Amino acid sequence: MDYIEKVLEKLKEWARKLIETLLGPEAQPEPEPIPIPVNNPGRRRR
Repeated sequence: MDYIEKVLEKLKEWARKLIETLLGPEAQPEPEPIPIPVNNPGRRRR
C-alpha cells in the first residue's frame, strides 16, 4: 500500500510540473488589502 501511495505522489508531482511548464507558474492568491482608517469629514464632533 505504501508503494502505491509513493507512486501516486510522484505522478501528482510530475503532473504539477507538466502543467506548470505548459501554463506557467501557479497563480499566487492576491494578499488581502490592509484596511486603512479614514477620517470621515461628513461627521462633526461636538
